[in-house]
Amino acid sequence: MSVELPFAPVDQVIRRNAGNLRVSADAAEELARRIQAHGAELTKEAAEQATGNGRKTLMAADFGVEQVIDREELTLPIAPVDRIARLRIGDQYRVGMSARIALADILEDYADSVAAAAARLARHADRRTVQAEDIETYFDLFQ
Repeated sequence: MSVELPFAPVDQVIRRNAGNLRVSADAAEELARRIQAHGAELTKEAAEQATGNGRKTLMAADFGVEQVIDREELTLPIAPVDRIARLRIGDQYRVGMSARIALADILEDYADSVAAAAARLARHADRRTVQAEDIETYFDLFQ
């Protein structure tokens, strides 16, 4: 499966959580892959919610979001998040703009949590670089 999310914004998320640590390209790629999988699963659940409410358009509320943040506050780009949303639901549903922004916000919070934990793991290993293995270790330990 190809990764829809560009690595640069994911790298930016890791860096804001890593402090003075460096970030390997592999770490950004691994986290982008994990974000994509999580986003696709969340969208599948949101589609079930929309279907239960008799709709074919996903809305922010289907993701459990009541207040949608301003799009400019996000680091993750909206267009790839829209493609991630469609990975598991195809073209059977429409994804409203508020739903795209809500999903991007959820995924960015998710990425922040993982990145912060990966940075702690890198420090614990006495390394100066966050690596893909730190992301993988986080998921091995906590998911």
